[in-house]
Amino acid sequence: MPNPQKEQVIQEISSKFASSDAVYFTDYKGLNVELMNDLRSEFFKAGIEFKVYKKTLTKIAAKNAGYDKIDDLIDGQMAIAFAGDDAVYPAKLMRDFIKEKKIKTFAVTGCILEGQYFGADKVSSIADLPTRDELLAKLARTLSTPMVNVVNVLQASMRNMVGVLSALKDKKEQ
Repeated sequence: MPNPQKEQVIQEISSKFASSDAVYFTDYKGLNVELMNDLRSEFFKAGIEFKVYKKTLTKIAAKNAGYDKIDDLIDGQMAIAFAGDDAVYPAKLMRDFIKEKKIKTFAVTGCILEGQYFGADKVSSIADLPTRDELLAKLARTLSTPMVNVVNVLQASMRNMVGVLSALKDKKEQ
């Protein structure tokens, strides 16, 4: 039977599994303290929680949250990123961080996205998806286009009418 501290950690992890849109599992073996702190600060700026937990406690918490198949996702020295509103952004952030810092040892071992399990090979595809903000911007642009076109048509009619009136004025003055 786990001690009260471990029970509290299990409860904490379970609630994070339940409240997150996506959970990313990483193997941070070989990452020095400076790089790990840089990565944590990038996650913090984005409002994403990135923590290191014991594997056994994580497995118990995942099972409590209804995720039984995470054994394949947990590998090496594990840290977990819990995504809130934007499930895609952590994948992009980690991909860009790995490229920018030229890290060869840090790896995303998999993720759970909206109840679906994805291995490391699929996470790179997830990172290529547009973020929530990008999708909202595209939607706003798509919705505003017809309105902009209506305004342009109305303005064109007014411009044409002003042009006709100006030509009539010029003709009468001659």
